[in-house]
Amino acid sequence: MTTQLQQTFPFHNNVCEGIPEQMDRFPRFRYMGSKFRLLEWIHATLLELEFDTAVDAFCGSGAVSYLMKAMGKEVHSNDSLNFPHILSKATISNQKTTLNNEDLEFLLKNRKLCDSSKFIQNKFEGIFYTPQELEFLDRVWFGIRELSPAKQSIAISAMLRSAIKRQPRGLFTVAGDPERYKDGRRDLRLTLQEHFSEQVSIYNQAVFSNKKKNRSSHGDVLSIPKGKNLVYMDPPYVPKSDDNCYMKRYHFLEGLSCYWKGQEIMENSKVKKIAKPFTPFSYRRTAIQAFDDLFHHFADSTLVLSYSSNAFPDLDTLIGLMRSYKKHVEVLCKDHTYHFGTHAKAKRNKVEEYLIIGTS
Repeated sequence: MTTQLQQTFPFHNNVCEGIPEQMDRFPRFRYMGSKFRLLEWIHATLLELEFDTAVDAFCGSGAVSYLMKAMGKEVHSNDSLNFPHILSKATISNQKTTLNNEDLEFLLKNRKLCDSSKFIQNKFEGIFYTPQELEFLDRVWFGIRELSPAKQSIAISAMLRSAIKRQPRGLFTVAGDPERYKDGRRDLRLTLQEHFSEQVSIYNQAVFSNKKKNRSSHGDVLSIPKGKNLVYMDPPYVPKSDDNCYMKRYHFLEGLSCYWKGQEIMENSKVKKIAKPFTPFSYRRTAIQAFDDLFHHFADSTLVLSYSSNAFPDLDTLIGLMRSYKKHVEVLCKDHTYHFGTHAKAKRNKVEEYLIIGTS
Protein backbone atom coordinates (compact mmCIF):
# COMPACT_ATOMS: atom_id res chain seq x y z
CA MET A 1 0.00 0.00 0.00
CA THR A 2 1.31 3.44 -0.91
CA THR A 3 -0.09 6.44 0.92
CA GLN A 4 1.25 9.89 0.09
CA LEU A 5 0.84 12.65 2.63
CA GLN A 6 -0.91 15.55 0.95
CA GLN A 7 1.48 18.49 0.73
CA THR A 8 -0.92 21.02 -0.80
CA PHE A 9 -4.03 20.71 1.35
CA PRO A 10 -5.23 24.34 1.79
CA PHE A 11 -5.43 26.21 5.08
CA HIS A 12 -8.43 28.44 4.50
CA ASN A 13 -8.87 29.58 8.10
CA ASN A 14 -9.69 33.20 7.27
CA VAL A 15 -7.00 34.43 9.64
CA CYS A 16 -7.15 38.21 9.91
CA GLU A 17 -4.42 40.46 8.58
CA GLY A 18 -1.80 41.80 10.92
CA ILE A 19 -1.04 38.63 12.87
CA PRO A 20 1.93 36.32 12.17
CA GLU A 21 1.68 34.45 8.86
CA GLN A 22 2.37 31.21 10.73
CA MET A 23 -1.23 31.39 12.01
CA ASP A 24 -2.39 30.42 8.50
CA ARG A 25 -1.15 26.93 9.35
CA PHE A 26 -2.93 26.60 12.68
CA PRO A 27 -5.38 23.62 12.60
CA ARG A 28 -8.53 25.43 13.65
CA PHE A 29 -10.48 23.25 16.05
CA ARG A 30 -14.28 23.57 16.37
CA TYR A 31 -14.52 24.25 20.10
CA MET A 32 -17.01 25.94 22.41
CA GLY A 33 -15.74 29.39 23.35
CA SER A 34 -12.79 29.28 20.95
CA LYS A 35 -11.02 32.63 20.62
CA PHE A 36 -9.91 32.01 17.04
CA ARG A 37 -12.15 34.73 15.59
CA LEU A 38 -10.79 37.18 18.18
CA LEU A 39 -7.12 36.55 17.46
CA GLU A 40 -6.51 39.83 15.64
CA TRP A 41 -7.82 41.75 18.66
CA ILE A 42 -5.90 39.60 21.13
CA HIS A 43 -2.72 39.93 19.08
CA ALA A 44 -3.00 43.72 18.93
CA THR A 45 -3.45 43.76 22.71
CA LEU A 46 -0.48 41.48 23.39
CA LEU A 47 1.75 43.63 21.19
CA GLU A 48 1.29 46.49 23.66
CA LEU A 49 2.55 44.39 26.58
CA GLU A 50 6.18 43.62 27.38
CA PHE A 51 6.79 39.89 27.83
CA ASP A 52 9.10 37.16 26.61
CA THR A 53 7.58 34.22 28.49
CA ALA A 54 3.89 33.32 28.80
CA VAL A 55 1.42 30.85 30.23
CA ASP A 56 -1.82 29.96 28.45
CA ALA A 57 -3.49 28.61 31.58
CA PHE A 58 -6.66 27.19 29.97
CA CYS A 59 -5.46 26.53 26.43
CA GLY A 60 -8.57 24.86 24.94
CA SER A 61 -8.19 24.71 21.16
CA GLY A 62 -4.67 26.11 21.49
CA ALA A 63 -5.21 29.12 19.23
CA VAL A 64 -3.80 31.70 21.66
CA SER A 65 -0.88 29.45 22.62
CA TYR A 66 -0.05 29.04 18.93
CA LEU A 67 -0.35 32.80 18.41
CA MET A 68 2.10 33.56 21.22
CA LYS A 69 4.49 30.90 19.94
CA ALA A 70 4.28 32.49 16.48
CA MET A 71 5.09 35.84 18.14
CA GLY A 72 8.38 34.33 19.31
CA LYS A 73 7.43 33.93 22.97
CA GLU A 74 8.34 31.03 25.25
CA VAL A 75 4.95 29.41 25.91
CA HIS A 76 3.67 27.08 28.60
CA SER A 77 0.31 25.72 27.40
CA ASN A 78 -1.94 24.02 29.99
CA ASP A 79 -5.43 22.58 30.25
CA SER A 80 -7.30 20.51 32.82
CA LEU A 81 -8.57 18.19 30.07
CA ASN A 82 -6.29 15.76 28.28
CA PHE A 83 -7.30 16.27 24.66
CA PRO A 84 -6.39 20.00 24.56
CA HIS A 85 -3.09 18.99 26.16
CA ILE A 86 -2.47 16.53 23.31
CA LEU A 87 -3.26 19.23 20.74
CA SER A 88 -0.76 21.57 22.37
CA LYS A 89 1.87 18.82 22.58
CA ALA A 90 1.59 18.47 18.81
CA THR A 91 1.78 22.18 18.00
CA ILE A 92 3.32 24.07 20.95
CA SER A 93 5.95 21.97 22.74
CA ASN A 94 6.71 20.00 19.58
CA GLN A 95 9.26 21.92 17.52
CA LYS A 96 10.18 19.59 14.67
CA THR A 97 8.62 16.11 14.79
CA THR A 98 6.20 15.11 12.01
CA LEU A 99 4.77 11.87 10.65
CA ASN A 100 6.30 10.60 7.42
CA ASN A 101 4.71 8.40 4.77
CA GLU A 102 5.99 5.23 6.41
CA ASP A 103 4.39 6.26 9.71
CA LEU A 104 1.06 6.89 8.03
CA GLU A 105 1.16 3.59 6.17
CA PHE A 106 1.89 1.82 9.45
CA LEU A 107 -1.08 3.51 11.15
CA LEU A 108 -3.43 2.70 8.28
CA LYS A 109 -2.32 -0.92 8.03
CA ASN A 110 -5.27 -3.29 7.76
CA ARG A 111 -4.31 -5.37 10.78
CA LYS A 112 -6.44 -7.94 12.58
CA LEU A 113 -7.28 -6.91 16.13
CA CYS A 114 -7.81 -9.11 19.15
CA ASP A 115 -10.88 -8.61 21.33
CA SER A 116 -8.97 -6.52 23.87
CA SER A 117 -8.14 -4.01 21.12
CA LYS A 118 -11.76 -3.48 20.04
CA PHE A 119 -12.81 -1.21 22.89
CA ILE A 120 -14.21 1.59 20.72
CA GLN A 121 -16.13 -0.79 18.47
CA ASN A 122 -17.73 -2.52 21.44
CA LYS A 123 -18.43 0.55 23.58
CA PHE A 124 -19.72 3.00 20.96
CA GLU A 125 -21.56 0.77 18.51
CA GLY A 126 -24.33 2.74 16.77
CA ILE A 127 -23.70 5.96 18.67
CA PHE A 128 -21.50 8.34 16.66
CA TYR A 129 -19.87 6.55 13.73
CA THR A 130 -20.29 3.60 11.39
CA PRO A 131 -18.93 0.17 12.40
CA GLN A 132 -16.16 0.57 9.84
CA GLU A 133 -15.12 3.91 11.32
CA LEU A 134 -15.13 2.61 14.87
CA GLU A 135 -12.94 -0.27 13.74
CA PHE A 136 -10.65 2.28 12.07
CA LEU A 137 -10.23 4.20 15.34
CA ASP A 138 -9.32 1.01 17.23
CA ARG A 139 -6.88 0.05 14.48
CA VAL A 140 -5.13 3.43 14.42
CA TRP A 141 -4.85 3.49 18.20
CA PHE A 142 -3.21 0.05 18.08
CA GLY A 143 -0.54 1.51 15.81
CA ILE A 144 -0.16 4.75 17.76
CA ARG A 145 1.13 2.81 20.76
CA GLU A 146 4.23 1.90 18.72
CA LEU A 147 5.18 5.50 17.90
CA SER A 148 7.44 7.87 19.83
CA PRO A 149 5.64 10.29 22.21
CA ALA A 150 6.05 13.26 19.86
CA LYS A 151 4.71 11.32 16.89
CA GLN A 152 1.86 10.03 19.04
CA SER A 153 0.75 13.62 19.70
CA ILE A 154 0.58 14.35 15.96
CA ALA A 155 -1.34 11.15 15.22
CA ILE A 156 -3.80 11.58 18.10
CA SER A 157 -4.37 15.24 17.22
CA ALA A 158 -5.10 14.26 13.63
CA MET A 159 -7.54 11.64 14.88
CA LEU A 160 -9.25 14.12 17.23
CA ARG A 161 -9.73 16.74 14.52
CA SER A 162 -11.02 14.04 12.16
CA ALA A 163 -13.51 12.86 14.76
CA ILE A 164 -14.95 16.31 15.39
CA LYS A 165 -15.13 17.14 11.68
CA ARG A 166 -17.09 13.95 11.09
CA GLN A 167 -19.62 14.97 13.76
CA PRO A 168 -22.43 17.07 12.19
CA ARG A 169 -22.57 19.63 15.01
CA GLY A 170 -19.15 19.16 16.44
CA LEU A 171 -20.59 17.88 19.73
CA PHE A 172 -21.00 14.45 21.35
CA THR A 173 -24.23 14.90 23.27
CA VAL A 174 -26.79 12.98 21.17
CA ALA A 175 -26.82 9.30 20.24
CA GLY A 176 -28.40 7.92 17.11
CA ASP A 177 -27.78 6.81 13.54
CA PRO A 178 -24.34 8.19 12.61
CA GLU A 179 -25.52 8.52 9.00
CA ARG A 180 -28.64 10.57 9.79
CA TYR A 181 -27.12 13.89 8.69
CA LYS A 182 -26.45 14.03 4.97
CA ASP A 183 -26.52 17.69 3.97
CA GLY A 184 -23.79 17.69 1.34
CA ARG A 185 -21.01 19.02 3.55
CA ARG A 186 -17.60 17.72 2.56
CA ASP A 187 -16.75 16.92 6.17
CA LEU A 188 -19.70 14.51 6.32
CA ARG A 189 -18.99 12.94 2.93
CA LEU A 190 -15.44 11.96 3.88
CA THR A 191 -14.85 8.89 6.00
CA LEU A 192 -12.81 9.10 9.17
CA GLN A 193 -9.88 7.45 7.39
CA GLU A 194 -9.99 10.03 4.59
CA HIS A 195 -10.14 12.81 7.16
CA PHE A 196 -7.26 11.30 9.09
CA SER A 197 -4.89 11.24 6.12
CA GLU A 198 -5.63 14.91 5.48
CA GLN A 199 -5.29 15.89 9.12
CA VAL A 200 -1.88 14.23 9.44
CA SER A 201 -0.69 16.47 6.61
CA ILE A 202 -2.27 19.53 8.21
CA TYR A 203 -0.69 18.90 11.59
CA ASN A 204 2.65 18.19 9.94
CA GLN A 205 2.54 21.58 8.26
CA ALA A 206 1.56 23.27 11.54
CA VAL A 207 4.77 22.14 13.26
CA PHE A 208 7.44 24.82 13.57
CA SER A 209 10.24 25.90 15.88
CA ASN A 210 10.37 29.34 17.46
CA LYS A 211 13.69 28.44 19.12
CA LYS A 212 12.16 28.67 22.61
CA LYS A 213 11.69 26.03 25.31
CA ASN A 214 7.92 25.67 25.02
CA ARG A 215 5.97 23.31 27.24
CA SER A 216 2.59 21.57 27.35
CA SER A 217 0.99 20.34 30.57
CA HIS A 218 -2.23 18.72 31.74
CA GLY A 219 -3.41 19.58 35.23
CA ASP A 220 -4.88 22.03 37.70
CA VAL A 221 -4.09 25.65 36.91
CA LEU A 222 -2.73 26.30 40.42
CA SER A 223 -0.08 23.63 39.88
CA ILE A 224 1.52 25.65 37.07
CA PRO A 225 4.89 27.05 38.16
CA LYS A 226 5.01 30.80 38.71
CA GLY A 227 7.47 33.17 37.13
CA LYS A 228 6.35 33.77 33.54
CA ASN A 229 6.12 37.39 32.40
CA LEU A 230 2.49 37.10 31.27
CA VAL A 231 -0.43 34.77 32.02
CA TYR A 232 -3.34 34.54 29.58
CA MET A 233 -6.50 33.11 31.18
CA ASP A 234 -9.66 31.91 29.47
CA PRO A 235 -11.32 29.76 32.17
CA PRO A 236 -14.63 27.84 31.84
CA TYR A 237 -16.67 30.56 33.54
CA VAL A 238 -20.31 30.17 34.65
CA PRO A 239 -22.81 31.29 31.96
CA LYS A 240 -26.09 32.95 32.91
CA SER A 241 -28.02 30.08 31.30
CA ASP A 242 -27.30 26.50 30.15
CA ASP A 243 -23.93 25.26 31.43
CA ASN A 244 -20.27 25.32 30.51
CA CYS A 245 -19.55 21.61 30.74
CA TYR A 246 -16.84 20.83 28.23
CA MET A 247 -16.77 17.20 29.28
CA LYS A 248 -20.46 16.77 28.39
CA ARG A 249 -19.88 18.13 24.91
CA TYR A 250 -16.47 16.63 24.17
CA HIS A 251 -16.28 13.48 26.30
CA PHE A 252 -15.63 11.30 23.24
CA LEU A 253 -12.59 13.38 22.31
CA GLU A 254 -11.33 13.27 25.89
CA GLY A 255 -11.61 9.48 25.93
CA LEU A 256 -10.18 9.08 22.44
CA SER A 257 -7.13 11.15 23.40
CA CYS A 258 -6.06 8.52 25.95
CA TYR A 259 -8.06 5.47 24.77
CA TRP A 260 -10.23 5.98 27.88
CA LYS A 261 -7.35 4.97 30.17
CA GLY A 262 -8.21 5.99 33.73
CA GLN A 263 -11.57 7.51 32.71
CA GLU A 264 -14.83 6.79 34.53
CA ILE A 265 -17.46 6.03 31.90
CA MET A 266 -21.10 6.65 32.85
CA GLU A 267 -22.48 3.36 31.54
CA ASN A 268 -26.11 4.39 31.98
CA SER A 269 -25.77 7.40 29.67
CA LYS A 270 -26.82 6.85 26.06
CA VAL A 271 -23.61 8.33 24.70
CA LYS A 272 -21.28 6.74 27.29
CA LYS A 273 -20.23 10.03 28.82
CA ILE A 274 -17.19 10.42 31.04
CA ALA A 275 -17.84 11.57 34.59
CA LYS A 276 -17.44 15.34 34.88
CA PRO A 277 -14.35 16.41 36.83
CA PHE A 278 -14.85 19.15 39.39
CA THR A 279 -13.68 22.67 38.59
CA PRO A 280 -14.52 25.57 40.93
CA PHE A 281 -14.94 27.92 37.95
CA SER A 282 -18.15 26.09 36.96
CA TYR A 283 -20.27 26.89 40.03
CA ARG A 284 -21.58 30.15 41.47
CA ARG A 285 -20.77 29.09 45.00
CA THR A 286 -17.07 28.62 44.20
CA ALA A 287 -16.33 30.77 41.13
CA ILE A 288 -15.45 34.04 42.89
CA GLN A 289 -12.97 32.32 45.20
CA ALA A 290 -11.54 30.43 42.22
CA PHE A 291 -10.79 33.68 40.39
CA ASP A 292 -9.25 35.17 43.51
CA ASP A 293 -7.02 32.12 43.91
CA LEU A 294 -6.08 32.35 40.23
CA PHE A 295 -5.07 36.02 40.42
CA HIS A 296 -3.18 35.43 43.67
CA HIS A 297 -1.23 32.51 42.22
CA PHE A 298 -0.01 34.56 39.26
CA ALA A 299 0.19 37.91 41.07
CA ASP A 300 3.79 38.51 39.97
CA SER A 301 2.90 38.23 36.26
CA THR A 302 1.02 40.51 33.88
CA LEU A 303 -2.55 39.15 33.89
CA VAL A 304 -4.72 38.98 30.77
CA LEU A 305 -8.18 37.57 31.44
CA SER A 306 -10.48 36.81 28.52
CA TYR A 307 -14.07 37.09 29.68
CA SER A 308 -17.64 37.49 28.45
CA SER A 309 -20.61 39.67 29.41
CA ASN A 310 -22.90 36.63 29.65
CA ALA A 311 -20.95 35.09 32.53
CA PHE A 312 -20.81 35.02 36.32
CA PRO A 313 -19.24 36.71 38.25
CA ASP A 314 -19.82 40.09 36.63
CA LEU A 315 -17.18 42.44 35.29
CA ASP A 316 -17.07 44.76 38.31
CA THR A 317 -16.46 41.82 40.64
CA LEU A 318 -13.53 40.59 38.55
CA ILE A 319 -12.02 44.07 38.33
CA GLY A 320 -12.21 44.35 42.12
CA LEU A 321 -10.56 40.95 42.59
CA MET A 322 -7.74 41.73 40.16
CA ARG A 323 -7.10 45.12 41.80
CA SER A 324 -6.25 43.28 45.01
CA TYR A 325 -3.10 42.06 43.26
CA LYS A 326 -2.38 44.49 40.41
CA LYS A 327 -1.87 48.23 40.63
CA HIS A 328 -3.31 48.97 37.19
CA VAL A 329 -6.36 47.22 35.72
CA GLU A 330 -7.60 48.06 32.21
CA VAL A 331 -10.65 46.64 30.42
CA LEU A 332 -10.94 46.35 26.63
CA CYS A 333 -14.34 45.54 25.11
CA LYS A 334 -15.41 44.09 21.78
CA ASP A 335 -18.81 43.00 20.44
CA HIS A 336 -18.74 39.33 19.52
CA THR A 337 -21.08 36.54 18.42
CA TYR A 338 -20.46 32.95 19.46
CA HIS A 339 -21.72 30.24 17.11
CA PHE A 340 -22.59 26.82 18.50
CA GLY A 341 -23.05 24.08 15.92
CA THR A 342 -22.97 24.19 12.13
CA HIS A 343 -26.61 23.55 11.24
CA ALA A 344 -28.95 26.31 9.98
CA LYS A 345 -30.55 26.88 13.39
CA ALA A 346 -27.32 26.87 15.33
CA LYS A 347 -27.44 28.95 18.49
CA ARG A 348 -25.83 32.37 18.24
CA ASN A 349 -25.05 34.39 21.34
CA LYS A 350 -24.24 38.07 20.99
CA VAL A 351 -22.05 39.24 23.86
CA GLU A 352 -19.46 41.77 24.83
CA GLU A 353 -16.06 40.14 25.00
CA TYR A 354 -13.59 41.57 27.51
CA LEU A 355 -9.86 41.54 27.91
CA ILE A 356 -9.12 42.46 31.54
CA ILE A 357 -5.48 43.39 31.86
CA GLY A 358 -3.66 43.70 35.18
CA THR A 359 -0.18 45.23 35.39
CA SER A 360 2.03 46.40 38.24
